[in-house]
Amino acid sequence: MSALPTRVADQIATRLYEAGCRTAYGIPGGEVLTLVDALERAGLRFHLAKHENCAGFMAEGDHHVTGAPGVLVATIGPGAANAVNVTANALQDRVPLIVLTGCVDADEALGYSHQVMDQQALFGSITKASFRVSEKGADLLIDKALSIATSQRPGPVHIDLPIAVAAAPAQDGGRPRHAPVAPVAPAPGPAFEEARAWLREAERPIVVAGLDIMTEGAEAALRAFVETCGAPLITSYKAKGVLPEDHPLALGGAGLSPTADRALLPLVAQADFVLLAGYDPIEMRSGWRDAWDPRRQRVVELAAESNHQGMHQANHCFVSDLSAGLSALSEGHQANGAWPGGEPAAAKQSLEAAYAVNEAWGPAAIVRTARQALPRDTIATVDSGAHRILLSQVWEAYAPRGLLQSTGFCTMGCALPLAIGAKRAAPERPLVAFTGDAGLEMVLGELATLRDLALPVIVVVFVDASLALIELKQRGRQLPSHGVLFGRTDFPAVAEALGGSGVIAESRDALSGAIEAALTSDRFTIIACPIEDGAYDGRL
Repeated sequence: MSALPTRVADQIATRLYEAGCRTAYGIPGGEVLTLVDALERAGLRFHLAKHENCAGFMAEGDHHVTGAPGVLVATIGPGAANAVNVTANALQDRVPLIVLTGCVDADEALGYSHQVMDQQALFGSITKASFRVSEKGADLLIDKALSIATSQRPGPVHIDLPIAVAAAPAQDGGRPRHAPVAPVAPAPGPAFEEARAWLREAERPIVVAGLDIMTEGAEAALRAFVETCGAPLITSYKAKGVLPEDHPLALGGAGLSPTADRALLPLVAQADFVLLAGYDPIEMRSGWRDAWDPRRQRVVELAAESNHQGMHQANHCFVSDLSAGLSALSEGHQANGAWPGGEPAAAKQSLEAAYAVNEAWGPAAIVRTARQALPRDTIATVDSGAHRILLSQVWEAYAPRGLLQSTGFCTMGCALPLAIGAKRAAPERPLVAFTGDAGLEMVLGELATLRDLALPVIVVVFVDASLALIELKQRGRQLPSHGVLFGRTDFPAVAEALGGSGVIAESRDALSGAIEAALTSDRFTIIACPIEDGAYDGRL
């Protein structure tokens, strides 16, 4: 049998495989059938989801485990439109996501309008770049798309693939591939020497680190820096685990919790040297605006690229490779007994006391019990809502990407699909998804995806029959509870109907036992944890 001709779609798929991609997620339509076939031929397994938004989060979860760009496939029109939320999330959360959409050919679109829209315009403002494939330039285009998606700061790139172009014979342009950019340290000069001098003189240094530490793989350099300088570390939520959170210098995550802010912001205000390492205020609430004052504090920023937001200021900003920048800044530094008053340890104790982890039952007890019952290498995902804010403070992360969530965009419905993608990529690691009942009801169909992929994910559901965070805000403004209350779903019954196991846990012992059983199960388990109305009051 003669070999099948290489098509443009094959050219794109092969380059994705060479970039380390082994999976694609989405929903097929007539306009992407050639592409799906090409992905499978090239060695990328195509996984069917129930919604394109969830497929994109599956691709993100896969990326966090493998390091390869995520691949999302959507058909024309409604398929592409369904992918908008997750693509915008990828832009704000620095996820290298390749969004492949089918489209009609340009000549066809002149006289045919069914499901046709300007998909490049749709994705233009929520991606790093948007391209339309031509027959002659496909090799250059896919190489360029991958380079843009994975370069700092990483993010999504959209590719529109016309039907006829996908099936057209591939043409090799003979063009060289983009060479990777070598890491660059901050440029030497008076400003950088002054920053180094400030660090040497500091008695109360502190580091605030963000997700770019994680995207650049600079965790080892960050740990060396804080240990050398005795600087306590605060991270954004998505960067939790870049320093194991049982490390004495780790103060955990910050971002959305006024309760945590009451312990952390005074400590930041006392610092005489503040280092912002791969930090971007996109993850932080407004309480972190002007959290430090360069007029009375020495503030230095090491960034993957220039920050143009006005939420914070620094005396010196250096755009560089973060590992190289951290090493250069601390080179030759001698520890000088930082924070002699023990303020960071006191702040850490204050944080532990603030979240009522010793309560008999409630959201904090659920999180702490799960953390104690699950192995250290467990990957956790968490949905947006009140439970996410509390969990991000109580859950200890011991490695980068050990807790996955939507931080810049804070989108609901992400925990379950993130868990699916991560578990598929790392089937040997325990995986737990934490979600509110409303968030799970948004994506119930993906429980069938768990069934179809035979993934034994543990799903812990905080059941209070309300949009608790929004209801809390309504009460705070003395407004009635409109549009935030709903009926209670029998989640164990839903789990059984969709091929999983389900149980209700109403105590710490019951939850520990349910998790122990779920860890040995060969199918997914939903553990529904009822909590009282107002369970988050005073806890966030």
